[in-house]
Amino acid sequence: MVALGGNALLQRREPPDAVIQRHHIQAAAVALAPLAAEHQLVLCHGNGPQIGLLALESDADPTLSAPYPLDALGAQTQGMIGYWLAQELRNVGVGQPVATIITQTVVIAADPAFAAPTKFIGAVYSRADADRLATDRGWRIAADGAGWRRVVASPEPQRILEETAIRQLLDAGVLVICGGGGGVPVVQDSSGRLAGVEAVVDKDLTAAAIAVAMNADRMLLLTDVSAVMRDFGTDDARALASLSLADVAELHLPAGSMAPKVRACARFTSATGHPSSIGALTDAAAVLSGAAGTTITSDGSAGTTSRVRAGAGSLP
Repeated sequence: MVALGGNALLQRREPPDAVIQRHHIQAAAVALAPLAAEHQLVLCHGNGPQIGLLALESDADPTLSAPYPLDALGAQTQGMIGYWLAQELRNVGVGQPVATIITQTVVIAADPAFAAPTKFIGAVYSRADADRLATDRGWRIAADGAGWRRVVASPEPQRILEETAIRQLLDAGVLVICGGGGGVPVVQDSSGRLAGVEAVVDKDLTAAAIAVAMNADRMLLLTDVSAVMRDFGTDDARALASLSLADVAELHLPAGSMAPKVRACARFTSATGHPSSIGALTDAAAVLSGAAGTTITSDGSAGTTSRVRAGAGSLP
């Protein structure tokens, strides 16, 4: 399982032009091609910048009586990003069939996340601009590094409706792109009827759920940062090459940033006993081998060398 961060496909403060996103996805395909040549891949991707853009456009469209809901916009991003990824993987020579699955993720309507939004979407703003948008549009905002972004509810993924279809495609040798943006969040009533909800599921937690369900041997969370950092934002910042599950339990990381990634890795490793890793998309092969990024194992045996890199997250 490889999960690509939305910010790796559209970097912070870049204009959300299609040509810029295509450029990053071309680079992602180049980084992933060597992995696809040696391993069977399942790909998941983030959609924070992209769904934020679509939400802005929908909100500003004078022909609409109401903006499109986030579940519908999430489905749109799955199609767009999945199409780009599938095309560029073929363009760089990935030989196996590639299929994009519009994925629905079941969540619980009573999830407390609906009352405490933490999931970042959209562009990065100054505090003044973020405050203005929050007032004008009724947004919730939160600090994201040096900037400010909109936050929305991010309920826990319970299960993936398309799990059987994903497994059948994998059994047929298909490289599957699924769980994009964490999957479209849906709730199911007592009669089995489904309905979308106004939320964005964390794609790393969804990736972990899919990876466990598909019996994956490894999980890589690839983003625009190179590792989990100790003392992030200080002159003493250094990367952590490895963490045990016991180490993870003692971490204090920012909600909505590195915390979901570490939690997703711990969830996968705890459930399967297999290693999981966090690192830069451009270092994909090195992250898989343990030469870059942060590797999480049951006992921390992946190595203890620390590498100083730019990254996100902090330890006490």
